[in-house]
Amino acid sequence: MALKKYNPTTPGQRFKIISAFDELTASKPEKSLVKGKKSTGGRNNEGRMTIRNVGGGHKKKYRIIDFKRDKEGVPGKVKTIEYDPNRTARIALVSYADGEKRYIIAPHGLKVGQEINAGKGVAPEIGNAMYLSEIPFGTIIHNIELRPGQGAKMARSAGSYAQLMTRDGKFAIIKLPSGETRMILQTCKATIGMVSNVDHGLEKSGKAGRNRWLGRRPRVRGVAMNPVDHPMGGGEGKASGGHPRSRKGLPAKGYRTRSRKNPSNKYIIERRKK
Repeated sequence: MALKKYNPTTPGQRFKIISAFDELTASKPEKSLVKGKKSTGGRNNEGRMTIRNVGGGHKKKYRIIDFKRDKEGVPGKVKTIEYDPNRTARIALVSYADGEKRYIIAPHGLKVGQEINAGKGVAPEIGNAMYLSEIPFGTIIHNIELRPGQGAKMARSAGSYAQLMTRDGKFAIIKLPSGETRMILQTCKATIGMVSNVDHGLEKSGKAGRNRWLGRRPRVRGVAMNPVDHPMGGGEGKASGGHPRSRKGLPAKGYRTRSRKNPSNKYIIERRKK
């Protein structure tokens, strides 16, 4: 998971720091686990732009990821560690004893040839998917389900992880990457370890063109707009925009947008840090 720094032979190379990709062992995905992915360019079904700053970018194919880890009691062997253009983490191709192949989110430290498993009575080792009722306290976990059998929803991006703090009744108490502490049913699954590509946050693209390759178009600051276009627009010269807010006037920093009537509020023990 090392980073690669370049000599400043061009302006774009001067500040470029990207992944060395030395952990990857395959350059082409498994054909049976790939499907086409259509790019929207930020337009809806009427062809109208509904999301700004989106469009272009390299063509991608979607890799079908097994977030449910419902292949219980069947051991699998890691065949390859691969790049996935649809997410920040690396993915691993797992070949199971019955011949089936599946992609999973690769945990940090997972090696080719390693055996992984899922279900009850599984050892708490990297890459194994276990029920929260069986995971030891203090264990680092990722790919956490919110509802039993739903599939992983939390701690899925590069370098992220949560920690199992304790258990209370039918709930397990988890500390999430955001700092939030919440209760999740013990019948939900999670995978042992932290997500791969831990240095992703230290990468620097080096030039605007790399953002275009990722499908991100230029973004105009609200302060640089006219008053008719944005609440922070207008003013003489480089006058600041007053209070930071969205284009629709919603305050941007510290303002809580979560509904007070949200039914899942009862499961949150401690809110994430401001």
